[in-house]
Amino acid sequence: MIMSIENLQQEEILQSRKAKKFSLWLGMIGMFMMFAALSSGFIVYTASGVDKGIKTILPHAFIWSTVAIVLSSLTMHLASKAVKQNQLAKQKIYLLLTIALGVVFFFVQVEAWSTLTSRGIYFINTNASQSFIYIFTGMHLAHIIAGLIVLIRCFIGAAKPIPLDQNTFRMDLAAIFWHFLDLLWIYIYVFLLLNQ
Repeated sequence: MIMSIENLQQEEILQSRKAKKFSLWLGMIGMFMMFAALSSGFIVYTASGVDKGIKTILPHAFIWSTVAIVLSSLTMHLASKAVKQNQLAKQKIYLLLTIALGVVFFFVQVEAWSTLTSRGIYFINTNASQSFIYIFTGMHLAHIIAGLIVLIRCFIGAAKPIPLDQNTFRMDLAAIFWHFLDLLWIYIYVFLLLNQ
């Protein structure tokens, strides 16, 4: 009887984890579709020729934010690898580095917006194609904030004595989401570069 209760609890945990992972994938598909719709809107708008001849040179800060987020993806991979090897001290160090690089990304993005405004490019202006830069980067930055909250939660979980399988699962979800945000930023940056 005791074994069957334990088996039942394990089955419930497994089903709960499957549901959480499925929800994460659904959310990421939704985010991707939102950015695909924004990309389509941008292409249709610029193809209309309304802002023809008005080009925007992207701030160099976007290059540095790209470097920061790619490095954060690497440190996130190392944190995820560390937890699978039960190296909790390394996991915490790499998680802290990932969080720090995420914060760097955030502030460099804000600096890029400052550069745009110093050039007279504002969110609300007569050239809507320039407004799209703020929309793309702002929506992504909102997701970065969500990602940082997830990472901080992972760090708190790693600092507590939680079971290794729970810690590993939490890290797996966080890593999938963070790598997705990395790839999403690379897509946004390349898209904006190709359409400036």
